Amino acid sequence: MPVSSSSSAQPTSLATVSVNETISGIGTTPIEAVLVVGALALVSARWLQPRFRRRVAIGAAAVSLASAAVLVVIGLRWQMIPVLVTVMVVLPFTVRTIMGKPSARRTRWWLAGPGSAACVLAIVAGVGAAIAFPVPDFPTPTGKYAVGTTVVEWTDPDRPEKWTSDPDDRRELQAQIWYPAQASPDKAERAPYLGRSEAEVNAVVEGFGDFLGIPRFVLDGQAMARTNSVPDAPVASGKEQFPVVLFSPGGGMGRTTNTAWAEELVSKGYVVAALDHPYVSAAVRFTDGRTVHLAEQKFSSDAEARQLSEKLAAVKARDLSSALTHLGRLDNGEVKSILAGRLDTDRAAAVGMSAGVGGAFQAARTDERFSAVIALDGRPYDAHPGPYDQPALALTHQIGLEDNPTYLPELGQGLERSTTTAYMLTIPGTTHPSFTDAPLWMPPVRSLVGTRGRTEPNRIITELTIGFLDAKLRNRPTDLPRLFSKHGFSKHRELTVYDADE
Repeated sequence: MPVSSSSSAQPTSLATVSVNETISGIGTTPIEAVLVVGALALVSARWLQPRFRRRVAIGAAAVSLASAAVLVVIGLRWQMIPVLVTVMVVLPFTVRTIMGKPSARRTRWWLAGPGSAACVLAIVAGVGAAIAFPVPDFPTPTGKYAVGTTVVEWTDPDRPEKWTSDPDDRRELQAQIWYPAQASPDKAERAPYLGRSEAEVNAVVEGFGDFLGIPRFVLDGQAMARTNSVPDAPVASGKEQFPVVLFSPGGGMGRTTNTAWAEELVSKGYVVAALDHPYVSAAVRFTDGRTVHLAEQKFSSDAEARQLSEKLAAVKARDLSSALTHLGRLDNGEVKSILAGRLDTDRAAAVGMSAGVGGAFQAARTDERFSAVIALDGRPYDAHPGPYDQPALALTHQIGLEDNPTYLPELGQGLERSTTTAYMLTIPGTTHPSFTDAPLWMPPVRSLVGTRGRTEPNRIITELTIGFLDAKLRNRPTDLPRLFSKHGFSKHRELTVYDADE
């Protein structure tokens, strides 16, 4: 298969950002909010004084039908179905009012009252579902740089693709790169969350739904979401070369899993390249229209499951190294890119989340080009464990030995293999999804997203990540234990330091 490098393209059929932005704290888009208001007004019209009744009914009907029509065109989320059904049910009963007919023929109050109450409950249920499963509202990055993004694809000529039967097939890879950019106009189109085109978004949503075992419609909000990044925006002015962060997502997940985290890092002057791992990620859609799905992985015992985890970690480690090599080609001009001359691949970190942690640690052990390694709520898997020379940081949620007796000990053993200093921090009030974008779209249920809300975990995790990277990649004087203690970790004995010199 040919070697290629492609940039992200502006989607042509996805709804625009102005339509899909969520109203903060409500969980609905502006058009959805208009439909909700119109539906409530339509239900309420029957109970108003006669002199207001007809005007309110006409306005409510017009607003409801117009907003419903817009939603049908741009994409009707399942949360709004109860609201739309309410409009369709109530509308026939308001026709006589709209037409100016006598009010004496109206439905008796003792019949209309329960009906109106049921309609209001349906509307409330729709709004409640929108709050529980909102369109993700990505936090605005706080750094001095705007964020641009592009997607690249390449083929690793030295690696046969083990998941296909063609002996000449070579490993094809894809990564999304977020980079410091020049400020774009406020009206500039923002990048969709899950893909460059509607076809890619649909493929990814269907793949995620199958992998997670949930209906596709539950992910409607993610499919509609826009990020803070501008596709192919001009790189930030100047000649500064930016350190690079290579990211491997969790098992079955794709390159966009930690977009909020990536955008914040980029705003502080880093380049983040997040990988899709074909046959390991749920769905990877290439620019030629092919979609590569998750390969079936079979195991029948804990020992076989561990062997599979080690095998997949080795694949991800090689993918990370291949990505670092490709970034070097982009930087030196061997492959045409807007990032030429702006990537400092001599200052590179390998980061993994969950199952991606195994790949990050193996990449550190096998590829000395990486200068640091970070684990986000995962443990190392390595069939040939050994020392590595990079400093390491592991961030994890609270988990007891009674819940998982091997997780923390194995994570600690992996950190002890660093020939320099490594840190393990437990972040109270978080869960496993807290280390991804999931709190932005999951129901705010404590068992799912913890007790820190939808945006606080990302703020803490990115602050700690940036502090560690500033110290290790930029040699900035940073008191890391003090930074970690800022969030109360040391006070609660949630910080462990592994120092090879002691």
